[in-house]
Amino acid sequence: MTAQPNLIPLSLCVLTVSDTRTLAEDSSGGYLAEALVEAGHRLHDRTLLPDDRYKLRAQVSIWIADPAVDGILVTGGTGFTGRDSTPEALLPLLDKEMPGFGELFRAISYEEIGTSTLQSRAFAGLANGTFLFALPGSTSACRTAWEKIVCAQLDARTKPCNLATLRPRLKE
Repeated sequence: MTAQPNLIPLSLCVLTVSDTRTLAEDSSGGYLAEALVEAGHRLHDRTLLPDDRYKLRAQVSIWIADPAVDGILVTGGTGFTGRDSTPEALLPLLDKEMPGFGELFRAISYEEIGTSTLQSRAFAGLANGTFLFALPGSTSACRTAWEKIVCAQLDARTKPCNLATLRPRLKE
């Protein structure tokens, strides 16, 4: 019998994109921060920024340049309004996109919110060996993404494969 790997605790950052909320009112970012710690990971940093593509890009660039950061969870700014600019801000930073994440997120969301899922531009990818997940701003959407996709993929015990065990090979 093969030994089961243990959880590999990752160091994760949470970024909330909002023009209307404060950190104290940020239930989505709060949920993600609590959920990742509950899953055995470390909260490296958490911040809230307005929906400004250059501020978002600057903050995420700092985190992806930090070798202590394994992943970033972004919530907000993935919709279609004029101020929603998370994809425009962060997609240029990715070395590799993970198209399956957005597809899977929208498929799962369809079961919860029907065709409204089309309004989500959620995405994920890899930037300088750092995982980046961009999620909608609603707490419900963050819960769906975390509980049904992200948590399992950041857990080394997930079979047949997961993202956590790829960490040592991401910069090969």
